[in-house]
Amino acid sequence: MKTKSNYSFSLFGFEILACLVGLLFLSPFYFLISNSFKSFREILVDAASWPKDFTLDNFKKAWEIIDFPKVAVNSLMITVLSVLCIVLFSAMLAYRLVRRPTTFNRLIFVVLIAAMIIPFQSIMLQMVKVAALLHLHGTLYGIIVCYIGFGLPLAMFLFHGFIKSVPHEIEESAVIDGCSPYGVFFRIVLPLVRPIAVTVIILNVLWIWNDYLLPVLIIGRNDALRTIPLAIQSFFGQYTKKWDLAMAALTLSIVPIIVFFLSLQKHVVEGVSQGALKG
Repeated sequence: MKTKSNYSFSLFGFEILACLVGLLFLSPFYFLISNSFKSFREILVDAASWPKDFTLDNFKKAWEIIDFPKVAVNSLMITVLSVLCIVLFSAMLAYRLVRRPTTFNRLIFVVLIAAMIIPFQSIMLQMVKVAALLHLHGTLYGIIVCYIGFGLPLAMFLFHGFIKSVPHEIEESAVIDGCSPYGVFFRIVLPLVRPIAVTVIILNVLWIWNDYLLPVLIIGRNDALRTIPLAIQSFFGQYTKKWDLAMAALTLSIVPIIVFFLSLQKHVVEGVSQGALKG
């Protein structure tokens, strides 16, 4: 028995449009990668052309000038510590708010959701003053505390929706078997919310690894904690802009984050759909 095909001309048109939009979003990667292999003179002549003579000198010079291994370790350390704290604290907070729906806990939830709509630019000057008052400026724990504060509301919101779908009977069975409250969370609940945890990890890693504004405000001129975005800034001065070296350094910086994202991106749609829409 023949079945009627659902493929139509309009669907074909939408596919062509989707491909064009995809190419549009991929165009910055073309300019970044192609210009990273060009000389500075060739970039000024034609930044859109394919490199005529591929050179790796840009990568070598950028690696040495910004001390890439050091700044990469700083970015990795800040990202890993911040993301681990965000995931742990937001998961524990969301679990408490879901399982203990008191008036005070509902108020905490509303306040955190309201904090998500506050633009960072409207509070960044006050944040710098508070950071200086608490001696957080120019320190590792200072930048981590700031990332936790700004990343906690969204992460808590995603965990909150996901934990609602976790059957409460599983926790009751664990308590009957003698499991402590902390054991219930770490042994039962946390493994069950792994999809949304992976989503929170991916979103925050992409944000913190590429962030420039918060490190420049908190880390400042502390070269010992300089991250990759802050290091790349050194290629842009008042009178000179070393596009060749900057493009090479940016290419080096996106390689680990692209590998990380591609290895975990299959969990993004699952985690967001289950965490934000359930409950």
